[in-house]
Amino acid sequence: MESTDHRTRALAYEQAMERLAARYPDDTEAAIFSALALLSTAPPTDKTYANQLKAAAILEKIFAQQPQHPGVAHYLIHSYDYPPIAAKGLAAARSYARMAPAVPHALHMPSHIFTRLGLWQESIVTNRAAVMAAKNELRATPMAGAGSANALHAMDYMMYGHLQLAQDQTAKRIVDDVRAVQTTDAERLDAAYALAAIPARYALERRRWDEAMGLQLQPKELVWDSFPQAEAVTVFARALGAARSGKAAMAQQDAARLKALHDALVAAGQSYWAEQVEIQRQVVAAWVARAAGRNDEAIKLMRGAAALEDMTEKHPVSPGPLVPARELLGELLLEVKQAAPALQAFEASQRSEPNRFKGLYGAARAAELAGEKETARAFYTKLMALAELADSERPELDEAKTFLAQP
Repeated sequence: MESTDHRTRALAYEQAMERLAARYPDDTEAAIFSALALLSTAPPTDKTYANQLKAAAILEKIFAQQPQHPGVAHYLIHSYDYPPIAAKGLAAARSYARMAPAVPHALHMPSHIFTRLGLWQESIVTNRAAVMAAKNELRATPMAGAGSANALHAMDYMMYGHLQLAQDQTAKRIVDDVRAVQTTDAERLDAAYALAAIPARYALERRRWDEAMGLQLQPKELVWDSFPQAEAVTVFARALGAARSGKAAMAQQDAARLKALHDALVAAGQSYWAEQVEIQRQVVAAWVARAAGRNDEAIKLMRGAAALEDMTEKHPVSPGPLVPARELLGELLLEVKQAAPALQAFEASQRSEPNRFKGLYGAARAAELAGEKETARAFYTKLMALAELADSERPELDEAKTFLAQP
């Protein structure tokens, strides 16, 4: 019935597909679609990943028999796109792009696993190929000259990888490409999200709060009202930049906009995205409190935001949050001279978001200030190895070199 909510209909479809697969056990396509139905109904708060692992068990058997089946590889990547189980998806990820070397999304998909494991160079390579394929594909259409939604999505993942490797000059070229986009070949969430996220990541990962404060929605021609979760990315980055700069009034103005976007998402029945925007709003509130010297309140708010983020999962549209909330908790604790709990926060963040540049640096600095020299040395060493091919100067690397030069 039309009045039946989406979740109820999705569960009914999942059960129907399971019955179909059981009725025709030799039909591998029926089994594949049954697995896909399981993925579509997996609750985002289920940290046992029951549906995902059940789907993967179905798909792995077929993958062993049909290792060139692109649908199976694709759905296996989605099955394992979660930090605790991501390593199980490496075989599918590394083989998928070779199956369809001219298909942009097939080239991009392996980076869902690479990003989860902090394999930044592999993510960059496969996304670069995806961007080239998407642009080639677009040239043959009447929309030639527009920004490709498939390319923009891959560019966000590629951008994320370059920033973790401290390749800021390369990242800047991606920002420039995105800022030149005036229209897109399709008004889709992945395109809108990438258009907002790429310049926001560039400012926040480099801790350029002034740049973050100046961010605006671009291109103006995009119907941003259709994508409140994408607009929230820009508003959040701007608010965080203002709060970290001590400009509380500006931050609170954008926090009010985040609340309005949250309410719009709730009204539209988009509970997942409403929760993501609420996390962003709480993060901003925490740093506004910190700017006002209300440290206890700031820590409480930041712990709440981190706990809320821990309870959910990232959306496939994004390689990760602009800045992980637990990583921000570590930065806040460092600022108020609580090095030991800061180290715990950074270590916890690294478990879910491994090999992030700022996460490794934060853990090293926290360990150093907590007097844990060997732990600090281990994290600083990892940071230097991560940035071995950096194309930019970052002060964190100078600190790492100084520390590691000590006897």
